[in-house]
Amino acid sequence: MQQVTVLKTTKGQLLMKLIKGLLAICGVIIVGKGFSFLATVHSKDIPESYFSGGPPSIMALLDSEFFMGLIFVITLAIVVYVLYLFWQLHEVAVNKAQAMSSAHTQIVFALSLCGLFIDKAWWVVAIIIAFARWDLVSNRISKIINDGIKGNQS
Repeated sequence: MQQVTVLKTTKGQLLMKLIKGLLAICGVIIVGKGFSFLATVHSKDIPESYFSGGPPSIMALLDSEFFMGLIFVITLAIVVYVLYLFWQLHEVAVNKAQAMSSAHTQIVFALSLCGLFIDKAWWVVAIIIAFARWDLVSNRISKIINDGIKGNQS
């Protein structure tokens, strides 16, 4: 009985992914068509004398306002996605600190922002603070201090 529920959930999730994918493709096409109405691409005709064997066959595609609008939307989407990935990389320290429920989350966030706007060295410090095992660091420092007080040398 539980397997049937899991299968229905999986099929439902698959259907939702398919619908989201179709909506994304339709959205890109609609936005591309919208941008094709905003500008005239290649408004000047290129004389055939510029080409040795007549105009190339791709010129008809490049003169298409819809195609150029679609290319613009795709290029814009790629640029936005790359910027999003860079932001995710920049926020890796904050995400790690939040996932570990660290007490240093706010300082890691502040250092991460300083790394973004001031100097990248602050971002490196935020990475070190976020990924350090502070329980082991504190135990080792306590042991060093304890050995120094007792006079033990290791």
